Amino acid sequence: MPARPPYTAGMSYPPAPPSTPTALFWSGETLRSRRVAQTVLAGRIGIPPLPPRLLADWQREISARMVLEPGDVEVMPLARARVRWPEYRACVEALAAWAATLGLPGLPGLGDVALMVCRGARYHHDGGQYAGAAFCNLFLSEDKGQDVHFPGLDLRVPLAPGTALIFDTCQPHGVIPRTRGHFAPADFPDGRDDTQVFLTWELPIEHPPLAAALGIAFDPASRAPSQEADEGLWLDGSRAEVCPATGAWLR
Repeated sequence: MPARPPYTAGMSYPPAPPSTPTALFWSGETLRSRRVAQTVLAGRIGIPPLPPRLLADWQREISARMVLEPGDVEVMPLARARVRWPEYRACVEALAAWAATLGLPGLPGLGDVALMVCRGARYHHDGGQYAGAAFCNLFLSEDKGQDVHFPGLDLRVPLAPGTALIFDTCQPHGVIPRTRGHFAPADFPDGRDDTQVFLTWELPIEHPPLAAALGIAFDPASRAPSQEADEGLWLDGSRAEVCPATGAWLR
């Protein structure tokens, strides 16, 4: 089988087999089920350079007010950043223009926005809290030789200013060095700036154009979880978890 490309503007893979996880999420008062999307939308957009005083403020925040261990993903103060960021709106508009080219007009305005920082990221999925959502991320930091890696899709997306991603919250992912195939804390040593700052939007997975773009199949005929299951990601009747070092499903 030919190797899948390391970077793509969006690629669909074959439907998941019946034994793969099922996401349950609340739609109003109804608990719905869906498959995990096998599509990631990725691109690189032009964004204005970040102001030096904004970068300096982020550095102070990370070094003086946070304890950011390798693999951690934490929230940054967005309101304060916007005061020092005259081109914030231009960045959001550039992201919206890119989304419109994918048939997703109105994004990312449908979701709440947050400013985040990571120092690499252990492999994880976000289905425990966001099974009814997709993430739209806009990365802002310089290229530090890191990729977002989706191990289940054999897909890597290099991180650089303007890297944009839209993906299923339930698809396992991590942030690792470009030369590695797994997450290891030793790859993010003390004294070196390996942080990535990014904007993220939580988008409703039931939004019809978004569901179509990601290839979401809702309410499949066979449901793995039991009737007592609640919102989250389930595999063979149990909560689905992944190995933080490799991203493989844990059974």
